Amino acid sequence: MDYLWTPWRYRYIADASKDDRCIFCDALGADDDRNTLIVLRGARNFIILNRYPYTSGHVMVVPYEHVADLSAVDPATLSEMMTLTQRVQSALARTYHPEGYNLGMNLGRAAGAGVIGHLHLHVLPRWGGDANFMTVVGETRVEPEDLATTYDRLHKALTQ
Repeated sequence: MDYLWTPWRYRYIADASKDDRCIFCDALGADDDRNTLIVLRGARNFIILNRYPYTSGHVMVVPYEHVADLSAVDPATLSEMMTLTQRVQSALARTYHPEGYNLGMNLGRAAGAGVIGHLHLHVLPRWGGDANFMTVVGETRVEPEDLATTYDRLHKALTQ
């Protein structure tokens, strides 16, 4: 039997059980956007790279306010969330030339939310054939680009 080692996933698994911390609030509080992967800050929301991406360029648009329920988000924050989503989609299009996008929210544990108390909108660029045998059979993602490079490319595209 072959083994595929992904030791970086352990930190994700270990941190997932810590319900008292919010990765988004921690990232904001760190005031170190490059290391916390915040590629752009808006007035009410920010765009952050997914530390465990499904594809290169996988980001999340997140309100500053720690809120779990979509109905509790004020209209101005929702409006900016959609404006930032348009902006990041355009930046992804110019930078990565994807063939499509997945946009979505998982609200609540039963819906598959990895961060239960702080809603966020995933934006994933997609290409035909980007789910290869490693993902399907090996349960391992193979990314062609490291997060630092993705950060630099998207930060540049979003701030031009």
